Amino acid sequence: MVIRELHKHGKTSKGTQRYYCPECQQTFTETFDTLHYRRKIEPEKMPMVPGLHVEGSSLRGISRTANQAYNTVVNLVRAASEKGQMIHNGLVQNMETSQISGDEF
Repeated sequence: MVIRELHKHGKTSKGTQRYYCPECQQTFTETFDTLHYRRKIEPEKMPMVPGLHVEGSSLRGISRTANQAYNTVVNLVRAASEKGQMIHNGLVQNMETSQISGDEF
């Protein structure tokens, strides 16, 4: 992971701090590349959705419990899954195994 020198670059219309990267010449907010980026779900409800999904609740049930639109729940679960897969692929490499055991297939 490369740490770049960032500069404050004003604020958005909602008052969120923006940053500028001189290397790639892009501006972005703090939440860029996170599950919170450009989502209108309250931060308190954000961890509830993947948590209920892991426990086996249906997507429509999560939608009712979290009081969020069905498509919001689907998109959030999909985004969390993609982030988890990216982290897994980055950390688990070149592993040699002699036996593989699966739990709860």
